Amino acid sequence: GPRERGQSCPCPEVRTRLPVLRWLPRYSLAWLQLDLIAGLTVGLTVVPQALAYAEVAGLPLQYGLYSSFMGCFVYCFLGTAKDVTLGPTAIMSLLVSSYTFHEPVYAILLAFLSGCIQLAMGLLHLGFLLDFISCPVIKGFTSAASITISFNQIKNILGLQGIPRQFFLQVYETLRRIRETRAGDAILGLACLAALAGLRAMKSRLPRAACVEPLAARVSYLIVWTSATARNALVVLFAGLVAYSFQVMGSQPLTLTGSIPRGLPAFRLPRFSMAAPNGTIPFRSMVEDMGVGLAVVPLMGLLETVAIAKAFASQNNYRIDPNQELLAMGFANILGSFVSSYPITGSFGRTAVNAQSGVCTPAGGLVTGTLVLLSLAYLTSLFYYIPKAALAAVIISAVVPLFDAGIFRTLWRVKRLDLVPLCVTFLLCFWEVQYGIVAGVLVSGILLLYSIARPPIKVLEGDVLLLQPGSSLHFPAIECLRDAVCSHALAASPPRSIILDCRHISSIDYTVVVGLAELLQELRKHGLSLAFCSLQDPVLQVLLSADLEGFQHFPSREEAERCGGADPGGGRAASFTSTSESLLLPT
Repeated sequence: GPRERGQSCPCPEVRTRLPVLRWLPRYSLAWLQLDLIAGLTVGLTVVPQALAYAEVAGLPLQYGLYSSFMGCFVYCFLGTAKDVTLGPTAIMSLLVSSYTFHEPVYAILLAFLSGCIQLAMGLLHLGFLLDFISCPVIKGFTSAASITISFNQIKNILGLQGIPRQFFLQVYETLRRIRETRAGDAILGLACLAALAGLRAMKSRLPRAACVEPLAARVSYLIVWTSATARNALVVLFAGLVAYSFQVMGSQPLTLTGSIPRGLPAFRLPRFSMAAPNGTIPFRSMVEDMGVGLAVVPLMGLLETVAIAKAFASQNNYRIDPNQELLAMGFANILGSFVSSYPITGSFGRTAVNAQSGVCTPAGGLVTGTLVLLSLAYLTSLFYYIPKAALAAVIISAVVPLFDAGIFRTLWRVKRLDLVPLCVTFLLCFWEVQYGIVAGVLVSGILLLYSIARPPIKVLEGDVLLLQPGSSLHFPAIECLRDAVCSHALAASPPRSIILDCRHISSIDYTVVVGLAELLQELRKHGLSLAFCSLQDPVLQVLLSADLEGFQHFPSREEAERCGGADPGGGRAASFTSTSESLLLPT
C-alpha cells in the first residue's frame, strides 16, 4: 500500500517530461508496420528537400542533411504530437540566410542559442509570448517568404550565376540577364515543376480505395499514392538520371549540385568563435552580428511547430502540451548543433505526409532519421548528379502553397484594420525579413494598446446618464473614461449625475483607482455624483480597499436607476444598501 503509493508519485511527472513512456508500453506490431511505412515515405521527401533548403539558407548542401536527423530522434522521445516531424523548412532556411551571412559556424551557433532560448521558455512556461504574434503578421510573413524564396530559385531554374540574394537586386539582375538563360536548365526545371504540380493535383483528386475493391485496384491505388507522395524523390531521381546520361555521353547542358562530403558529421560542441582573415571573431561579436535573429528565429520556430502540432492534434483527436513542445524543440536544436545542424522547426508539408501515411506514434521519426543517416553514409556520391534546376523546382513546389491570396480579401471583409499589420509585414519582408516581422509585431501591438487605451463606452440618456465601458479598465484608459464622464455629465442640460455600469470590467489597476478618486472629487465640485453598479468581485474588492471618498455602488443597474443615481454626499445611497454586496464607505 504505502510503498506502492510512494513509488508511483514521480511517475506522472516523468511521463509528462518523457511522453515516449505514454505510448511505448502499448506499442504493437501493427503500429510498427504503419510507422515504418510513414517513416520511409517522409524520408523520401526529406532528403531532396534538405538539399534544396540548404541552398535557401545559403549553406553547403550537406548542412541540410546534417539538420534532418537529430530532430527526428529527439522528438520521438520528447514530442507530444504523433504526426509532427522536425527538420529544415523553407521559412526557417530563409531566416537562417538573413542572420548567419551564409557562414556554417554562425548557423550552427544560432541553432545552439535558439535551442537554449526555447528550452528556457519551456521551463519557464513562456509559451504565451507566441500569442503576441498575430495571424495577420504570420500570414504577411509567410506570403512574402513564399514569393521571396520562389524568386530566389528562378536563377537556378534559368541557370544564371552570380545573382545577388537581396530581393529587389535579385529581380533587377534576373530580368537584366534573362538572355543568358541556359536552355538545358530551363527546360528541365520547367518540366520538373510541371511534374510536381501534376503529381500534387493527382494526389488531391485521388479517391480512396475501399477494402472491398479488387486487389488490382488497391495495388494501383497504392502505386499512384506512393508516387504522388514521394514526388520530390521521384522527380529528383529522374532529373539525376537525365544529368548522368548527359555526363556519360560527354556533354553536360545542366548545372549540377557538385560534390557533397561523404560521411556523418562529427559530434562536437558548436564553435563559439570563428577564424577570419583579419583575426578571430569572438563569441560576443558573433552574438551582436546575429542581433534580433536571436529572438526572431526561436520564436518563429516555436510558432511554426506549435501551430502545426495543434492543427494535426485537432484533426486527429489527440491533445498536445505546448510547453513540452517548447522543451522538445529546445533539446532538438541544442543537440542538433552538436552535429552541425542549423535551426530546425516543424515542417507542415512533411507532417501532412506523415499523417496521411497513417503514422501511429512519433517512432516514425526514428525511421526517417535513420534513412537520412544512411543517405549521408552511402549516397552522397550520387547527389553529385542532381541538377540545381530540379532542387529549385522542389523548393518552388513546396513554398508556393504558403502564399495566401485569399487573406487580403478575407480581412477586407472581416476587419479592415487588420490589413495594416498584414501589409506592413508583407511589404517590409521584401526589404529584410527581420524588419517585416518586427514591424508587423509592433503595429499589431500598437493596435492592441490603442484598443486598451480607448475602450468602447456606451452612453444611455435618461434622468441619470448611464455609461457602460465595453472592456476592462487599465491605466492607459482612465483619461478616456474621465473625458467621457465629464463631457457627458457637464454638457447635459441640466448637468446630470452618472451611473457607471461595470459589468464588463473584470480588472482594474492602481492608476485607474487614482483616476476614479480624482473623477469623484471633480464631479462633487459641480454638485454631481458618480455611482457604480454590477461590479465584479475582484474589482469591488480593489475599490473597497482603496477607501475612495464618496464611493457608492449597487448590485444591479435597475437598482441604481431606481435610486435615481447617487447622492454626492453618499447619504441617499445608504438607504438603498439592502444587500451585503452593496456597501457604502463612510466619508
